Amino acid sequence: MRRTRTRLRGRPLAVAVAAGAVMGLLSAPSPAATTDPEASSAGNTATVYYSTTTKNWDRYHLHYAPDGGPWTTVPGVAMEAACTGWVKRTVDLGTAEGLQATFTDGSGTWDNNSGRDYALGTGAITVKDGFVAHSDPCAASDGDGNSATVYYSTRTLGWTTANIHYQPAGGAWTTVPGVGMRPACTGWWKQDLDLGAATVLTAAFNNGNGVWDNNGGADYTIPAGVTTVAEREVTRDADDPCADQAPDTRAPTAPTGVTARADGVSVVLTWEPSTDDTGVTAYQVTRTGGTEGDVVSDVGSTVFSDTGLEENTAYTYTVRAVDAAGNLSAASASVTATTGAKPSTPAPGTPLGTDPRKDPIYFVLTARFHDGDPANNRGGSQHVKSGNAANDDPMFRGDFKGLIQKLDYIKALGFSAVWITPVVLNRSDYDYHGYHGWDFYKVDPRLESAGASYQDLIDAAHAKSMKIYQDVVYNHSSRWGAKGLFTPTVYGVRDAQWSWYYDEKQPGFEYDGLTVEPKSGKSYYNGDLWSTAEPSGNTCVNWGVPTGGRSPEGYTLYNCQWPSPTSGMFPKALYHQCWIGNWEGEDSRSCWLHEDLADFDTENAQVQNYLIGAYDKYIDMGVDGFRVDTAVHIPRTTWNRRFLPAIQERVAQRHGPEAAKNFFVFGEVAAFVNDKWNRGSVNHSAQFYTWKERKEYSADDRRAALEMYDYEQQRGTGDQPTSTNAFLDGNSYHAPDHSRASGMNVIDMRMHMNFGDASNAFHNGRDSDDSYNDATYNVVYVDSHDYGPDKSSERYTGGTDAWAENMSLMWTFRGIPTLYYGSEIEFQKGKKIDCGPSCPLATTGRAYYGDHLAGDVKASGFSQVESASGAVATTLQQPLVKHVQRLNQIRRAVPALQTGQYSTAGISGDMAFKRRYTAGGTDSFALVTVSGGATFTGVPNGTYRDAVTGDTRTVTTGTLTVAAPGKGNLRVYALDGPGKIGADGPYLR
Repeated sequence: MRRTRTRLRGRPLAVAVAAGAVMGLLSAPSPAATTDPEASSAGNTATVYYSTTTKNWDRYHLHYAPDGGPWTTVPGVAMEAACTGWVKRTVDLGTAEGLQATFTDGSGTWDNNSGRDYALGTGAITVKDGFVAHSDPCAASDGDGNSATVYYSTRTLGWTTANIHYQPAGGAWTTVPGVGMRPACTGWWKQDLDLGAATVLTAAFNNGNGVWDNNGGADYTIPAGVTTVAEREVTRDADDPCADQAPDTRAPTAPTGVTARADGVSVVLTWEPSTDDTGVTAYQVTRTGGTEGDVVSDVGSTVFSDTGLEENTAYTYTVRAVDAAGNLSAASASVTATTGAKPSTPAPGTPLGTDPRKDPIYFVLTARFHDGDPANNRGGSQHVKSGNAANDDPMFRGDFKGLIQKLDYIKALGFSAVWITPVVLNRSDYDYHGYHGWDFYKVDPRLESAGASYQDLIDAAHAKSMKIYQDVVYNHSSRWGAKGLFTPTVYGVRDAQWSWYYDEKQPGFEYDGLTVEPKSGKSYYNGDLWSTAEPSGNTCVNWGVPTGGRSPEGYTLYNCQWPSPTSGMFPKALYHQCWIGNWEGEDSRSCWLHEDLADFDTENAQVQNYLIGAYDKYIDMGVDGFRVDTAVHIPRTTWNRRFLPAIQERVAQRHGPEAAKNFFVFGEVAAFVNDKWNRGSVNHSAQFYTWKERKEYSADDRRAALEMYDYEQQRGTGDQPTSTNAFLDGNSYHAPDHSRASGMNVIDMRMHMNFGDASNAFHNGRDSDDSYNDATYNVVYVDSHDYGPDKSSERYTGGTDAWAENMSLMWTFRGIPTLYYGSEIEFQKGKKIDCGPSCPLATTGRAYYGDHLAGDVKASGFSQVESASGAVATTLQQPLVKHVQRLNQIRRAVPALQTGQYSTAGISGDMAFKRRYTAGGTDSFALVTVSGGATFTGVPNGTYRDAVTGDTRTVTTGTLTVAAPGKGNLRVYALDGPGKIGADGPYLR
C-alpha cells in the first residue's frame, strides 16, 4: 500500500494547485470549478470519516466532486472532530450516488490516494491509510442494545490491514469490504460493533485487497460480548488477547543503511530493517526534489521503487519506521540519487487479468527459440569448448525480438500464454538459460534489442491477447552472488599461469553480458570480482595460500580461488554455508544445490526485500504470472509469510484486485518419484505448497521454518489437509473453497513422471488430487528443459501416436496443458536435454528452433493460420501441430474443459471422466473418453453433441455408451453443446 502526500512549498496557492493538476496530483477538473456544499438540493448524503492516527495536520479539509458534478474550491470544505482519531464531514450529493475525494491540511499537503483520488459512495464511509470501508467508526451502543468486541488474528496471514464484513442477525450486511478494524496489539486487530437487538452476528474478514477469510465458505458466527477469531477458531467470552501488553509508547529505531540507485526516471531505495519492541508495520519514505515538492509514501517492505520521476533531477530521501501503535521513528540519514533520461520503452503495461485455467501454455527457452537480432548473440567464454562455435550456434541466440516475430506462430498453434525462462542479467560461463541470476533488477541485454525490449514483448503479447509468464528464481543467485546484495571477491593472481583466466579490471567498465571489455577486445567480464590483495572484511580462510593441488593444466591452485558455500566467502546472514546431503531432508532448504547456484538465506529480511523489490519491477511491467524455479528449496512458511503476500499486494496495488486474483504463480516442487507423497516427506511434496499454514509458528522466519518442518513431518502424510475443489458433487459443480489456499499453484510432477504412458499419468494424477488445494490449477506437461517422464534425461521419444494420446488427455483432463517448445513436431526427440558445455547445444534437447520457424506466419485467431510461407509453413503442416491446434479449439469451445471440476463415478472405461463448470449464465457439462471406449451412467438426460465428430445422442435413461475412438483420438460429448469444433485431422476425427 502506498499513500502519497504532496507538499507544494514556497509558491502561491493558485500556482501550486495548477502544478498539481498538471502532475496528476489532483485528478480533477480545473481548480476554479466550485461546489457550494451548503447550497445543494436535498438528496443523497455521505458522511466521510477520515483517520488522523498517522497524521500530524493542524486542519483537515475534504476536497470533493459529486459523481458527474464539479469540484469544490481548493482546499475544499473543513472537516470537524468526530471522535478519537477521526474527523468527519457530511456532504449533500443531490442525485449523485457517490463522490470523488481527496484530503488536505489546507497548506499544500495532500492525500489523493497516490494520484487516483478516492472513489466514495453514500452513507457512512471511512478512509484510513488508503483503505475505504463503510461504517461509522464513532458509533457506540446507546446502552439499550447489544455490542460485540471482535479480535481477529492476522499473525500467520501476512495482512497489513483487516476489515470485518458482517451482518447482525436479522439485519443487513455491511457494504464490502466492511468495517476497517484497528490495530490492537502485535498480530491482533479489534473492532467494537453495535448489534442493536441482535445477540449474534455473521462475519467474514478480508485484507481490503480481495483476500478473504470466510471460514471455508461457512462464514463465522460471533456472539455478543468479547470474541477472538484465530486460525478459524472462534472463542466466545474470551479474554482480551492484548490485556497483558502494556500500551506501546516506544518508537522504532531509525532505519539505517539507506541507499538509493537511479535507473532512468526511477529510483530504487533500500534500507536495513528497523527494530521495535512490538514490531515495525510500515515505513514512511519522504522524497524531496523536483517540481512536486515533498512526497511521503507508505511502504510495507524495506525496498521502495519510486517511478515516473523527472529527468536529470536530484532527489533526496529519508525513511522513518512506524509500528502498530502508530509510533514514528526518527528519520534516517538522507541519501540522494540523480535520475537520468527517460527510457524510450513504452509505458508499463497491465496484465490481462483473466482466469489462468483458460490459457494453455507454450514454454520457450528464449535464448534458443528464434533469433530476431544477431547483434546480441553471445557465445561467452565456453563458445569454443562447448562445440557451439563449430556450429555457428552461440548459446545466447534467440531473443525477445525473435519471440515477438513468432508470437503469431504460437497463437496459430492455439496457445494464449507463453512461459519464458528468467530474464534477469545472468553471470556464469554458461548462463543462456537464465537460472544464474546476478543483477535481479536488470533485464539481460543479450535478450533485448532496439524496439524489442522486455516491455515491448509483454505489450506485443498482450496486444494479441496472449499472456507472459516469467520464470523467476527466489532460491539462489549465480555463484558470483547478487549485485546490490552481495558479490564475493575471490583470490586471483594475473601471473604467467593465470593471466588468461583473470580479467584485468578496467575502470568504468561494468559487466552486462553483452559488451566486450575494451582493453582485451574479447572478454565480456571484468576484473571486478578478482583480487590478489586480501580485501577488507575478508572471511575466506587461508586467503591466497596454495592448496597443494594443481589444475588440469598443471597450474598452482590457491585457496579462495573459486566461490563455494564452504569457502567462507559468503556472509552467513545472506547465504547458506553447506552442500545438500539429503534432498528430502531439512537441509534441502538451507544448502547449495550446485556450485553455480549460491543459495540465498531466504529467511533473512534483507534477502527477502532484495528479491521482493526486484520482482516488483516485473509486476509493474505487466507480466501475467510467475513460474517459480526451485520452489521446494524455500520453506512454505517463507512463501506464505513473505513472498506470496508481497506478490499479491504489489499486483493489487498496481493493477487492481481482479488482476491480483488471477496473477498466476506456479512453482517447481520437484519430486522425481511416482508416489503421491515424495518418499513420505510432506515438506518436499508439490501439493504441500498449495496450502496455508495450519498453526502459528515463531515470529522469527528461521525458527518458524524448522518448527513447521518438524511439525508437518510428525503429522505425516495421513494427516494433511484435503480438498474437494477439483471434484464434482455427483454431476454438480460446487463453489470451490480457496480460503486455505496459499496462492502458490504447482507443476504436476506426478503426472509428468508418469507420462511415459498416458493411462499411468491419468490414474496417478487422479490419485493425488484430493491433497492439492485445487488441482484444476495444476500445470501439466510431458517433458521440459530439465527432464522427460520417469526422470529421463532425454526429450520424450514415445512416438507420434503416444504424443497425440498424451496431448488429448492433457487438453481435456483437469489442469493447464503446457507444451515445451518444438514438441509439436517431436523436436530433438530422444536427444539428451542438457549436457552443459561438454557438448554442442545443437545435439541436445535445447537446440535452436528458429530454423523451423523461418519465413512468415500470420494468425487470424487462436489455432487459425491466415498465411504462412517458408519453413514455418511446413512446420505448421505436421501431424501433431494439426492435433494441438484442434485440441485448443475444442478446449476453448467447452468451458467445462477449462475450469470444470471432474468425476469418474459411474463411468466404465480407462481414461474416461465427466466435467462440469457452472457460473453465472454458463453451465457446461461434458463426457470425455480418451483412446478407449466408455459407458457413462447416472448422467443428466438431454441432448449430447460430440465436439470431435458432431455425433448427437439423446439420453433418456441416464446412460451414454461411447465406442473406442482409437489411440490419440477422443470424444467430448457436451450436454446441449455446440457440436463439431474444427476440421478432422490425423488423430481427431
